[in-house]
Amino acid sequence: MKEANVQARIMMALSDVGCLIFRNNIGCLPDRAGRPVRYGVGGNGGSDLIGIAPDGKFLAIEVKTALGQPTDAQLNFIKAVQRHGGRAGIARSVSEAVEIACNGLPRGI
Repeated sequence: MKEANVQARIMMALSDVGCLIFRNNIGCLPDRAGRPVRYGVGGNGGSDLIGIAPDGKFLAIEVKTALGQPTDAQLNFIKAVQRHGGRAGIARSVSEAVEIACNGLPRGI
């Protein structure tokens, strides 16, 4: 299954368990003058999904396929969120994402 399909299912499941969840697109495009305009939360390495867990904690989930590997920047972002009391981790399935959001048990690190 493609990552985009896994991500869509995860977003629906997280909403069902009470999360407020958003797709976090990260990138850079030039403005009309050619200056770079960066967008997305967390810069390089920011997680695919960000939001608020059912208990009000910040939530960041990096979605990967069964074979996908996180970058060092993605791992650093996840660890930073965890250090500051948020819930974050890598999810390869709906059940892993719900576990991260609802139980605070990080996966893949």
